[in-house]
Amino acid sequence: MYDSKCHPISPCSALHLTRTQDNKTFLSMINNVLTTDGFYFCTDYDLTHTLQRLADVSHDFQEMSLLERADQRFVWNGSLLREFLTQPEVLDPDPVIVMKPCRVNGKIFEWILISRRSCFRAGVRYYVRGIDSEGHAANFVETEQIVLYNGGRASFVQTRGSMPFFWSQRPNLKYKPKPLISKNTNHMDGFQRHFDSQVLIYGKQTILNLINQKGSEKPLEQAFAKMVSGMENGMIKYVAFDFHKECSGMRWDRLNILVDNVAETQDEYSYFMVDAAGKVLSQQKGTFRSNCMDCLDRTNVIQSMLARRSIQSQLQRMGVLHVAQRIEEQADFEKIYKNAWADNANACAKQYAGTGALKTDFTRTGKRTQMGLVMDGVNSAIRYYKNNFSDGFRQDSIDLFLGNYAVDETDGPTPLRIQKDWKFLTLPIIMVVAFSMCIICLLMAGDTWTETLAYVLFWGAAAAVTAAVIVFNGRDFVDAPKLVQKEKMD
Repeated sequence: MYDSKCHPISPCSALHLTRTQDNKTFLSMINNVLTTDGFYFCTDYDLTHTLQRLADVSHDFQEMSLLERADQRFVWNGSLLREFLTQPEVLDPDPVIVMKPCRVNGKIFEWILISRRSCFRAGVRYYVRGIDSEGHAANFVETEQIVLYNGGRASFVQTRGSMPFFWSQRPNLKYKPKPLISKNTNHMDGFQRHFDSQVLIYGKQTILNLINQKGSEKPLEQAFAKMVSGMENGMIKYVAFDFHKECSGMRWDRLNILVDNVAETQDEYSYFMVDAAGKVLSQQKGTFRSNCMDCLDRTNVIQSMLARRSIQSQLQRMGVLHVAQRIEEQADFEKIYKNAWADNANACAKQYAGTGALKTDFTRTGKRTQMGLVMDGVNSAIRYYKNNFSDGFRQDSIDLFLGNYAVDETDGPTPLRIQKDWKFLTLPIIMVVAFSMCIICLLMAGDTWTETLAYVLFWGAAAAVTAAVIVFNGRDFVDAPKLVQKEKMD
């Protein structure tokens, strides 16, 4: 982890003085991103590449500077570095890293969990969904689990990302906005580009789609399955698993149905492993690409279970575990493992949704608890507030930081000056006044209940009608991004 400071590199001008408040807002946006948990800075190790990719590169690649050879998907300060290319070691990837020394059977090994979040189509939960025209998926994260023991190394890689076609789910004050699939877009072009890139980088793909197969999520699952079928690509396999239906009634043991279903595929994909002499013992030939709606909570649970199967085999081959031993039997390591995956879930969720992850009680303890349900409710309420009333600023911060929006140096109004229309202030005030009058009438009620009831009904109706109008025009009341072009958000 690191600290950061912002310094001006040019003197104040008349233009800057006329936009002092805007410049302060832009600066606060940059600081908002820099103070987000999960950024790591390293000058002597390339955090952007997996062990397998680093093992496959040429000598010329190894001689390149970190910035030149870095996987640009995961370099979040790439835009800011354009003016500092003479200092290429200033590299700022955005991985979530958990590194733990562990002991099993008296043998000490290092266990590392790295989640690399892509800076392409980056943003927050409801404002960035689906893919862009280049096939970059929203909230795309590459997660690598690494084991180091006696000079040997092993890694297992998984990915997560939004369903890779054109869909949106804009906030509108409703608890769960209805997702919409674009009707005027050729989905297959971007879809094909996404999976061509996935296959090129990771090999074979098994898609684990964990969304609901009924209700508002059903059309998304059907569209995803149809597009995979339409590609007719033997390198890609699609598996739909209705997480909520299968695990209803606290039956989370049923997740093993999915794990068992893909066990043979996971064995086929294998993992990367080298011995102390650097000899490659096995390579990972494919990856699981998991998703739910946000690619956070359900996704992290499944990824942790697949990673457990992988580390079980790795530790046995390395001689840390006996053949007959199970990871679940190693209480100390199991505690470290579960907590690290839960921490990974929280870090990814805070960056995208604004709160820690849901369902982490299962990840930490192996079972669903009543307290876990309560905490999920609290986090859901916080998410609702942030997604509707503060995520516009967060989205603007990310776009400014990544260079998706460039501040125009001309002497004109910035998008920050755009004002809400009259409904934004007027209707909430009317609703609050009407509701307050209801309370006042009840508190001051005397013997004339008929008159009091009439007042309460009048003001109650006024509050209800105003609230209905606000909800109907929900998009006008949420905190929407100001720096992003409209066509990018639709």
